Amino acid sequence: MIKLHVKNETGKLHAVILGIAHQNGPTPKAEDAYDPKSLEHILAGTYPQEADMVYEMTCFQQVLERHGVRVYRPQLLPDINQIFSRDIGFVIDDFFIKANILPDRADEWQAIEYIIAQIDPAHFIIPPEEVHIEGGDVLLWNDHIFIGTYKGEDYSSFNTARTNMAGVQFIKALFPHKQVKGFDLIKSMTDPRANALHLDCCFQPIGADKAIIFEGGFRDKEDYDYLVSLFGKENLFHITADEMYQMFSNVFSISLEVVVTEKRFTRLNDWLRAQGFHVEEIPYHEIGKQEGLLRCSTLPLLRD
Repeated sequence: MIKLHVKNETGKLHAVILGIAHQNGPTPKAEDAYDPKSLEHILAGTYPQEADMVYEMTCFQQVLERHGVRVYRPQLLPDINQIFSRDIGFVIDDFFIKANILPDRADEWQAIEYIIAQIDPAHFIIPPEEVHIEGGDVLLWNDHIFIGTYKGEDYSSFNTARTNMAGVQFIKALFPHKQVKGFDLIKSMTDPRANALHLDCCFQPIGADKAIIFEGGFRDKEDYDYLVSLFGKENLFHITADEMYQMFSNVFSISLEVVVTEKRFTRLNDWLRAQGFHVEEIPYHEIGKQEGLLRCSTLPLLRD
């Protein structure tokens, strides 16, 4: 059986599911885009090529394994984009929760069923149909669970709104001993610089007491102020709208000290090193064209 244990975003990582980019199908049509950044690159003719994405994910796997991480990969389903494993499930404490994702992406679940079969069924949870929740919106910080959502009455008109308030309430009911808070995020179907697709697109804890944050990602300033109060402004690395667009907050921690980032994130990487982090820089720019980056590609199963 696979042991599950995840209480935060930065504990020493021992096992993770990393998505795959092989045979992920042709460039989507504009009307089939899931997010405005993918749409932008489809229309511009700059949508990423499979060979480039396979190379980037191989670089990521090599870094993870060099740090002693057991890396599971989804089984190959031809012509299906299987890069962003974070969306299809997540672990809180020692429970694996299946995400309710966009119906068009439901087939991705089949590719990790061989992994799920190795998990204790008593620790596997399937939310009810009315609960919409994806792993990119769920961030753990010990006794806190931060959940991105969208509270607008037009929720159903945005395919960029991935987690509803029913999802927040569902997690609150599952973990009554935790401090669970929903964060109302900005959403756009057309402007990738005004769209926080998931919470990890505008916020992410790193190390023991620090975080990366984009103030403009939150519809309610009180949500931003809450995080400033919790972490302390001196411990927050503030990013710009363009840096959010580049996915600066979507890095991935292997431990309290080690962070994997995109090699083009010079300002962030310099700050991380100044804070004492060991920074593993890899190429991930092409995958970033689909409005997802390093955290989006991973589904941690076991951390200290």
